[in-house]
Amino acid sequence: MSAASCLLNEDQFLCSICLDVFTDPVSTPCGHNFCKKCITDHWDVNLPYNCPNCKEIFFSRPQLRVNTFISEMAAQFRQSAQQEASSSNSLGQQIPEPGEVPCDVCTGTKLKALKSCLVCLVSYCHTHLEPHLKMSGLKRHQLIDPVENLEGRMCEKHDKLLELFCKNDQMCVCVLCSVTDHRTHDVVPLKEGYEGKKAELGKTEADIQQIIQKRRLKIEEIKQSVELSDKNADREMAEGVQVFSALKERVERSEAELIHTLKEKQRETQKQAEGFIKELQQEISELEKRSSEVEQLSHSEDHLHLLQNFTSLNAAPPTKDWTGVRVHPPSYEGTVVRAVKQLEETLSEQMKKLISELELRRVQQYEVDVTLDPDTASAWLILSDDGKQVKSGDVKKNLPDNPERFSSGAHVLAKQGFSLGRFYYEVQIKGETGWGLGVVKESMNRKKTLELNAQNKFCVIGSSFENWYCALDYPLLVLTPMSKPEKVGVFVDYEEGLVSFYDVDTACLLHSFTGWSFTEKLYPYFSTERGDGGESASLIISTVKHPECKKC
Repeated sequence: MSAASCLLNEDQFLCSICLDVFTDPVSTPCGHNFCKKCITDHWDVNLPYNCPNCKEIFFSRPQLRVNTFISEMAAQFRQSAQQEASSSNSLGQQIPEPGEVPCDVCTGTKLKALKSCLVCLVSYCHTHLEPHLKMSGLKRHQLIDPVENLEGRMCEKHDKLLELFCKNDQMCVCVLCSVTDHRTHDVVPLKEGYEGKKAELGKTEADIQQIIQKRRLKIEEIKQSVELSDKNADREMAEGVQVFSALKERVERSEAELIHTLKEKQRETQKQAEGFIKELQQEISELEKRSSEVEQLSHSEDHLHLLQNFTSLNAAPPTKDWTGVRVHPPSYEGTVVRAVKQLEETLSEQMKKLISELELRRVQQYEVDVTLDPDTASAWLILSDDGKQVKSGDVKKNLPDNPERFSSGAHVLAKQGFSLGRFYYEVQIKGETGWGLGVVKESMNRKKTLELNAQNKFCVIGSSFENWYCALDYPLLVLTPMSKPEKVGVFVDYEEGLVSFYDVDTACLLHSFTGWSFTEKLYPYFSTERGDGGESASLIISTVKHPECKKC
């Protein structure tokens, strides 16, 4: 027996309290049926006792008896309904989930709709859709994927199907609307309007995806900034710990030296005092011995014995004159002050050294790979195959006179030019007596001898003799480094207009050009002179070594 063919309809198997198929149905004295639990719970909270259906009042709580007939019929109905649902599922039909469209024709348990008809304005499940698939008249109806509120697809004014689109008012209209209110408007079929809007949505989607991508890139940029910040903070903290550890070690060493100095003075005073005390105690011992002998002789009754020993015992034994002997406590006054002052000087020097090392390591972060450009090298120069070394030879080569090449002197530029940001490179100059390093502007005249003047400034330092160095600015500035540099680091901050030169081995700043306003590309510059023996030593572009923080 199926739920559809049952003589009793579904409503007769539903409890009027829980609105579900009966579970343990019982009958009241008035003849109405309820789930046993439902009526029991109802009477537990509602007084006086009454029937929820007919409102008949009972003066005492009725005795409930199971309605066997209803119980069996409800069980059969539940089983039949389950079988029907199972059969529908086997045919591909399902009970609609929340948000899905149910069939408008199904009675009792409604199945999931497969299509909606825009002519009938009804949604159909698989079973009820069959006439639209078989009957010739219904086959002409337009079927779409199931949607709710089919009435919304009808014109409220003319009760006709909305099958046109007005481009002027951007709204869907019916056929009557197109010849009345919209007769002068640009009205097209829904499909054409749909295709146009779909294309616009595609563009909108592309624009949205582009915006999303930009936001994602911005997120990555922010994350990278945070990572860089963390990395820089970690590096600074590590360097800070090393610096302050070195300073604390210096302070502790000075403290130990001060304590050692004071204790040494203390020990010397104690040693001197102990020596004097020992001598005094020895003299006291000798004097006490003589005093005892004198006392014994003075009490002697032997006249001859006293007279014979009187001369040797009457004189005091020889002793040291202690009148001028003093233990002079050392002067400790000013010892701590002198130690602190010396520590201050030491720390000042150490701080300068540590700061120089930190500054050099900071600019070394901006290391760039620099190689020499043979197209700019003057004919006297010899370049290595890897573009990392240059020296001056004794034979002038026959080279094409291209616009980039220096026509005189011994100059060469790097291939890499820079017009923003910061960059740093290092050059080994050991063994060179004549050299030049720095940066020059792209438009400098390479066909004339380099001249120092206010109009032709370039940031270069160099040495033309063994022991003196100059900054090629206007006017010429002579530098006096503490020691002869063997490796020079060049740092440029384009936006700040800063060019600095460092002695890499000592971390000392040799010179800085400041306050410049760069407006064109800058190129690393190299120059070397021939020595007395013909060829010169090589200028070598070296890889930056990143040493750990050094402790003094």
